[in-house]
Parts: sequence; C-alpha cells; structure tokens
Amino acid sequence: MQRHPSIAGLGLISACLLTASPVVAAPPAEPVPPRYPEGAEVPRHLTEEEREWVRRHPITAPGAEEVGLRGVAGAPEGPIWCPPEYAPMEGILIAWEGSAAWLQLLTTITREITAGRPGGGGYGDVWVVVDTASEQTSAAAQLAAGGADMSRVRFVVRTTDTIWIRDYGPRYIYQGQVRAIVNHTYNRPRPADNAFAPYYGTVRRHNVYNIPLVHGGGNFHLDALGRGYATGLIVNENPSLSEGQIVGLWQAFQNLATHIFTPYPSSVDSTQHLDMWMQVAGDDVVLVSDFISNGTAAQNAARDAANAGAAYMAANGYTVHRLPARNIGGTHYTYTNVVMCNGVVLVPQYSQATMVQHNAEALATWQAALPDWRIVGINCDAIVTSAGVMHCIVMHVPAHLGGQSPTAFLRTLRGGETLTPGSNVFIRWGADDDRGVTSVRLLLSHDGGQTYATEIASGLAHGGSYTWNVPDRFIRRAKVRVVVEDADGNTGYDESPETFRIAGSCTADWSGDGSVNSSDISEFLTTWLESVGAGDLEGDFDGDMAVNSTDISAFLSSWLHAVTGGC
Repeated sequence: MQRHPSIAGLGLISACLLTASPVVAAPPAEPVPPRYPEGAEVPRHLTEEEREWVRRHPITAPGAEEVGLRGVAGAPEGPIWCPPEYAPMEGILIAWEGSAAWLQLLTTITREITAGRPGGGGYGDVWVVVDTASEQTSAAAQLAAGGADMSRVRFVVRTTDTIWIRDYGPRYIYQGQVRAIVNHTYNRPRPADNAFAPYYGTVRRHNVYNIPLVHGGGNFHLDALGRGYATGLIVNENPSLSEGQIVGLWQAFQNLATHIFTPYPSSVDSTQHLDMWMQVAGDDVVLVSDFISNGTAAQNAARDAANAGAAYMAANGYTVHRLPARNIGGTHYTYTNVVMCNGVVLVPQYSQATMVQHNAEALATWQAALPDWRIVGINCDAIVTSAGVMHCIVMHVPAHLGGQSPTAFLRTLRGGETLTPGSNVFIRWGADDDRGVTSVRLLLSHDGGQTYATEIASGLAHGGSYTWNVPDRFIRRAKVRVVVEDADGNTGYDESPETFRIAGSCTADWSGDGSVNSSDISEFLTTWLESVGAGDLEGDFDGDMAVNSTDISAFLSSWLHAVTGGC
C-alpha cells in the first residue's frame, strides 16, 4: 500500500525547501517621474529627484546619432541670420510659473517691458505662457494691477513645468526676411517645457528646425556678426558628439561660429551656463563678471574662467566691462543675467548684506557700457537662490522685418534642380507678418524670373507646403515665386534665387512659354551664340558635348517637327 505524507509532513518539507532556497532580492523600484506642482519654486538646476531620473533615463537628442554619418540633416535652407538680444525685438516670452514672489517678479518685468518707457509706449510685447484659461484670468488681473500695458500682453495657453523659459524656449533665426525657430532638446527631464518651443512655432506659424543637441538656452550668447559663445557644459551634455561637431551644428542651424569657454565649477554655479557670467550687449560690447573669490579652489577656478573669458573677448575686438559677482552661501550672485529689450536693460539688484554694496556699481557699469539705453534695477532676491535670475526667465522674440507687410521665404526649388514631368514635388515656404498671413499664391516663371505668367496654385492657406505635379513643359530657366497676403491686403513674396530646369518632352519650345513659334528660333540662336562666346554647353542641343553648327541643324529639325506634327 502506498503511503502518503501527512499534511504536517508536507508543511515541514515546504519549510525546509524554503529555508534552503536562496533569497532573491527584489529589483530596485523604478523612480517616479519628476513632478512639477503648481506654485513650486523648481530650481533652474537639476533637483535630486531629476538627477536620479536622468541617471536611469539619459537625455538624448533625436538625430544626434546621425551627425557625422550623413552630415547635418534638417538644417534650415538659405541665408540665415541669428539675431542677438540687442537687435530689434517684438518682445519677450515668460512662463507664468512658481511662487507668489516669482509671479511678482514676472509682473515687474512685464510692466517694465510693456509700459516702462518714459512717456509710455513700452519697449515691446510680452507673451505670457499660462497653463489654463483660468490661470490666464488670474495672471491678467495681477499684471493689470501691477501696471502692465495690457494692450501689449499676449497669452499662450499651454502647460509648462517651470519658469526657466530661457533654457527651453524658442531660439529664433531669420531665413531671409522670415522668422523661424531652432529647437533643441532641453537638458532637464521636464516634458512640458521641452515640448513648448515646437508648439509656439505652430502658434506663430513659424517653421521649426530641430537641432540634434541636448542644451539649455541660457548657455549661449551671440552677436550680430555671426559669433556665438557657450561653455564646455555643451560638450559634456552631448557625449556622442565632438566639440567640432557641436560647433558645426550651430554653424549649420544658426550660421554662427561658436567659441567654447571653460565653465565655472558646478559648486560655484550649478547650471554652468554662460549667461550667469557674460552678456553680449553690442557688436563690440560685452559685460563679463569680475568674480570675487573667497579663496577656495573652486571659487579661484571661477575667477580664472571669467578672467580668461574677458581676455578672449578683448582680444577679439570687444570693449569689455567688468561687473562684480560672488558666490555666497551657495548662491551665485551676478549682474550679467539681465533682460535687454529695445533700449532698456533690467539689471538684478540684491539685499544680501555683502552684495548690496555692489548694486550701484553694477548699474553704473551698465550705463557706461550702453549710454543710450535706459538702465533699470530690479530686486531679484526671490529667485537668485534657485540658480538663475532675470535672463533665465525670459526668451526673446525678434521683430518682424516687413513692418505691416508680410514677408516670405522659399525653402525649396532655390535653383539647380532638374524636374521630371509628372513627378510630385514639394514646394515649401515660410511666411511672416505682424498680424498673420491669410493667403498664399504660387507662380511659375519660364524666363528666369522676368515674368511669372503661370499660376501653380492660389488661395492656399499658409500651411508651408504644396505638392506640385510637374507639368510636361520644357523650361530651361524656371523659377517659382511664393506670394503671401495678410488680412489687410498687404503682400510680400520670395522667389527662386537661381533657375532650375523642367525636362519636358517638347525641347523645341526653347523659350519655355508653352508654345512653339518663331521666338524659339530667335532665343535658341541667342543661346547658341552666347555659348560659343562663353565656352559653355548651354547651346549643345544635340548632346555631343560641343557647340557647333550641328546644334543649329538639330534644333531647326526639332522645331519643324513640332510645328508640323506637334510635340
């Protein structure tokens, strides 16, 4: 008879087995994504919670892995100019985030920018980013009570995580006469902030180009002459890229030759951003901190970095003005972190016992550097302990260059292309206006831009792209023009700077006007004579790589065939 163990025996066996088995530790808990509660004073630097999150989820820029493999993809086309902060501005962007004290500082900045000009009129518009419609109502009430000119305040309802819009906001360029945005990957795990710049591009209908860099916008300055500046933080944040590749990206996307400075030690400035110790204020004017060290190695290194930066700028033609700066009790007090806008500079002031002695000197230095600008001191005690001051909480929006008339920029078919009839080609453009573009027309020239007799499309919405089915026309010197119109009937346009070619079947239509007649003979003979004189192959009709009498015979034969039998 088979014997079965008792229930008690089974329990004993199980207990022994459990005792003998190795204990497997549970995997460490996945950190919770950082949260940004409304009203919190989220610092500019990484919080400990964020630092742990980034350790497990490194921030990378889409497309960075392709740099060096196939060159720079997605860069803006055409002539590019990146405007500095002392250039004419439409105004500034701010994000309505943080404590009551921070909102009061934003209110003060908005008042000074919109209504601060002596005699009224303001220095620029302020775009206020609010999370909700109800927040817009409360923000508008506070701004109005604080003295802002509400006719110059614009609201964007879009969730943001933090106040530090300098670091994640849109970096503007001009493509020709049209504003466009260069967007980077924010160097913080703050998803709503990181998504803001592309969204703002849709609000303003400005094209957005994504540069494959992890970056914080405060670690960047530039002048109007194509020179950019950053600290070595940018190299540390993009380990898959060399310094040369990073500089090359800024050249491709912003047309800037960028110099990389040694950053402050993170124990002196936790952001290591350039705007905490330098401000370019003119084509040949720069203000650099004169850091006052307490004698520690880290503060001596910060002093040396600032001095080396000042020496470099002086050697490159700038008049350098020095401003006092200190790190006291872990707080970096600086007077370079300012807001410049259309003739006014908002300069930090402090009540801290050691710093208060420097306030007047800082204002005087700014006035000496920019004698024609209005210099306004604003107390920044409420925010400086969070590793940033006023420059960090605004982002500049440059002025529209067309006045009341819209402007346009043709992004594709800029010259040199050969198009096949029947193919679909994207015609892309950018457009800009002080109020907004309402209608777009696309025109085709067959004579190198002398006339635009053919309409490709009209009454288009400003979507930035149109799919064109290429007609079967032989056009040697084609151009496209994009014409934009605003609600007031004002127009502007841009066109192909160089000609392109449509390889249509009716090569006897040498003038490209859509018909075969005597003008084609006259134009071909003109082309043939010019080719003989210039030594080029434009008149090589028969394709034998020579321009001679056989080309005339071949053309006339083709022309007669087209006249009698059609193309």
